[in-house]
Amino acid sequence: MLFDGDTEPTPPAGMVTVGRFESPLEAQMAKGMLESAGVRCSLVGENVNSLLQAAFRVRLQVGAEDERAALEMLAKPAGGDAVVGEVEG
Repeated sequence: MLFDGDTEPTPPAGMVTVGRFESPLEAQMAKGMLESAGVRCSLVGENVNSLLQAAFRVRLQVGAEDERAALEMLAKPAGGDAVVGEVEG
């Protein structure tokens, strides 16, 4: 699901947000895919999202040096279905 106008908090130094997800499960799946490819990443807002899913998005962040590779991986279909989430860039 895509979310327009969602306020983006400032990521920690050296990190960039490459995706936003309504579902923590979808965010975990995307994170696992990136980690299996050797991309260091983290989720922001995963636990807050479980309290009120419609109000918060889970953000997937990677090191700035891995941004391009992460965006390319997230844009590829996984088993015929694209990873659900807003890919920024």
